[in-house]
Amino acid sequence: MKHVAFSGRLVMLGFGSIGQGVLPLILRHIDLAPAQINIVTGDARGAAIAASYGVDMRVQPLTRATYREALTPLLGRGDFLLNLSVDVSSVALIALCQELGALYLDTCVEPWAGGYTDPSLTPSQRSNYALRESALDLARKLPGGPTAVLTHGANPGLVSHFVKQALLTIADDVGAGDVGADDVGKPTLTPATREGWAGLAQSLGIKTIHIAERDTQLANICKQPGEFVNTWSIDGFVGEGCQPAELGWGTHERSLPPDARRHDFGCGAAIYLLRPGASTRVRSWTPLEGPFHGFLITHNESISISDYYTVRENGTPVYRPTVHYAYHPCDDAVLSVHELAGKNWRMQSRQRLMMDEIVSGIDELGVLLMGHAKGAFWYGSRLSIEEARAVAPHNNATSLQVTAAVLGGMVWAIEHPNAGIIEADHLDHARILQVARPYLGEVVGAYTDWTPLLDRGRLFAEDVDADCPWQFRNVRVT
Repeated sequence: MKHVAFSGRLVMLGFGSIGQGVLPLILRHIDLAPAQINIVTGDARGAAIAASYGVDMRVQPLTRATYREALTPLLGRGDFLLNLSVDVSSVALIALCQELGALYLDTCVEPWAGGYTDPSLTPSQRSNYALRESALDLARKLPGGPTAVLTHGANPGLVSHFVKQALLTIADDVGAGDVGADDVGKPTLTPATREGWAGLAQSLGIKTIHIAERDTQLANICKQPGEFVNTWSIDGFVGEGCQPAELGWGTHERSLPPDARRHDFGCGAAIYLLRPGASTRVRSWTPLEGPFHGFLITHNESISISDYYTVRENGTPVYRPTVHYAYHPCDDAVLSVHELAGKNWRMQSRQRLMMDEIVSGIDELGVLLMGHAKGAFWYGSRLSIEEARAVAPHNNATSLQVTAAVLGGMVWAIEHPNAGIIEADHLDHARILQVARPYLGEVVGAYTDWTPLLDRGRLFAEDVDADCPWQFRNVRVT
């Protein structure tokens, strides 16, 4: 990809694994000199990497009381705030950027510190659903301002574009008229509106969408007792894992889970369970792993995709897919979550982000679209640690899938600077994939005859809905 012209300043807020991994990609593909970049971060991690690129970095944790004073001198009209931080309110930062005329991108809608686990809030109030609604409420109040791209990492973010490409592929393969695509970026006829995409999903019979991910990266240092090990942000993973399990709730579902609750505000596209996401398991499938049990970790895309593909008649939803994450992290992270749960969700005293010690493995990240005429179809990225290291420094396979998507979202924002506050589902999927694809390893699609009923009841009788395999009742591990 050629350099994208950009004459403003860039502020990177946060410089953990994703910040360190995306900096070289930004300098490689966006026309920015190091002197145009300022890093503001809460601790000294990555200082040597920032210095090696000649980029100024200051350690300055931001709070409700200090964020405006810290960021206002660094941002003006046409500048860019790339928010990769934790414990800083995304909505507050977006409002500031709208006021100053600066572009914005983040990888999740983050609350102020403690917002994920604040016992004074109800589970509904501390959900991703509530965080998303707060951002959309700001979008309604401030229409048509500078572009602010919400939640554009690997997931949420990249997976929304995988869904669109998967829909086009399925449409081609089942002969759905003129709708389809020869390849990424070469559509024969692509829906031009949200209503068009939702109608396509409905016409294909898509009932359930999993963000199905299996991370097999392995390190030469084993997880130790009292240590949380992961291939991406540990603070982010634990924060999400302690939130209520959340999922977009489809119109084909026949019964609400006993521990499920509906929100009494907002779009109504999702439900939540009265238990942490990191203690909720679901059945899913990826091409290399095959069937697996994953964690139903709450993520913004579970809600935004379900909402985006809703078809309404006279204001009433008549079609909506069930959407949720099904995540099997690396094996050391699974052990870390098991230990975390045993300590009643209190973080271990030590954390280790796996990077240089990884010796093998891949991150198989994609979307599994189920219920159509061909059964189930997975589309996504299979990126090995060897491929990740060959194409980008300071990354592992997991982080590179995120940083590639961050790069794609930044490019789109620079090319469309006046789009207002916008979610990944509304962006041009072909353009994002064009930018990100060189960093995603093998991008493939695969059909399967797997259903969550496969081999059920072999050892013990199970209460399943055999008439409709795609019921959440069949997917959930109880």
